[in-house]
Amino acid sequence: MRAAVGDRLVIKPHHVGEPERGAQILGVRGENGDPPYLVRWEDDGHEGLFFPGSDAIVEHFPATREPEGT
Repeated sequence: MRAAVGDRLVIKPHHVGEPERGAQILGVRGENGDPPYLVRWEDDGHEGLFFPGSDAIVEHFPATREPEGT
């Protein structure tokens, strides 16, 4: 798994009916984009170091994005 600052981490639910959990990647502590990642969880704003498991995927975003509304 590789990620960069600004990417989104998505944790897939373990049980039917549970929601996905998302987080913004604020920092990459491993080498070459490897975990662990410093993240901010979307549901509660908590920030912490996260070691993703097999239920996690990374949604990559371009390094440069157009500002919204342009």
